[in-house]
Amino acid sequence: METLRIGTRGSQLAIWQANWIRDQILARHPSIHIELVIIKTQGDKILDRPLSTIGGKGLFVKELETAMMENQTDMAVHSMKDVPGLLPDGLEIQIITKRENAYDGLVSSQISTLDELPKNAVIGTSSLRRGAQLKAFRPDLQIKNLRGNVDTRLKKILNHEYDAAIMAVAGMKRLGLSEHIRQSIPFSIMLPAVAQGTIGIETRIGDKKTLSYLHHLHDINTADCLDAERALLKALEGNCQIPLAGHCIIVENQLRLTALVASPCGTHVIRRKAASNRSDAESLGNSIAQQILDNGGKEILQSLEG
Repeated sequence: METLRIGTRGSQLAIWQANWIRDQILARHPSIHIELVIIKTQGDKILDRPLSTIGGKGLFVKELETAMMENQTDMAVHSMKDVPGLLPDGLEIQIITKRENAYDGLVSSQISTLDELPKNAVIGTSSLRRGAQLKAFRPDLQIKNLRGNVDTRLKKILNHEYDAAIMAVAGMKRLGLSEHIRQSIPFSIMLPAVAQGTIGIETRIGDKKTLSYLHHLHDINTADCLDAERALLKALEGNCQIPLAGHCIIVENQLRLTALVASPCGTHVIRRKAASNRSDAESLGNSIAQQILDNGGKEILQSLEG
């Protein structure tokens, strides 16, 4: 019997995503055997510090990629917002599933909207991107690090350790926790992370057998949007150490990309948008990245490097 080995992180959401991919494969190819190989990444081990201080979001994928390169697994299932712009030699992401809700959500036991938060409210997030946009919207808000499994974070909010937290709506929906989302925050206030709400499958280059089981999962509309978003990411060398956001949609068969870079304190926010033909996704991402750099983004990034 043919066996496929799926590499995944051990978090609740990662396991849900890997199981969902497994079920989609089995629905089309019921005769194969699929194993989940759970791998603990550095990002899962270090929970007491913000990602920006320990190396960024690549900490969630490196061990999964190593397992593939050492032939311990055949594929890795990723939340694409965790994947750095550049992949290791020998690996590729050819399969992108249809995007789930891309919004960030306000999670609170009592507060219904950002506007209702009391002055100096304490908001939980480990994301520089979210923190910077919150401070730009409400400079009085106090941003406090909040990491861990969704259940762990949710428990701290319900125990009133925080007035509220910001969490991805997609992850909450996938785990059946939508009732805790009080507000889907408008993009005008909080633009999402590059690739937020999307799942990607990474494989070894040239592994046609594994890809043959996955082609039906690929969504071309989401993939075209991610080509633009990830071109932006590569051009700005973005990771969790940079308050970077980017989101692309398709309107009348054109790509429309909005992006921003902000200072961590939210005092400077550079937002740009542009459109292109779908075949020009990479150029679109590069063009907006250059506009951001030319209009103050370079100074923000240099200050962060310093």
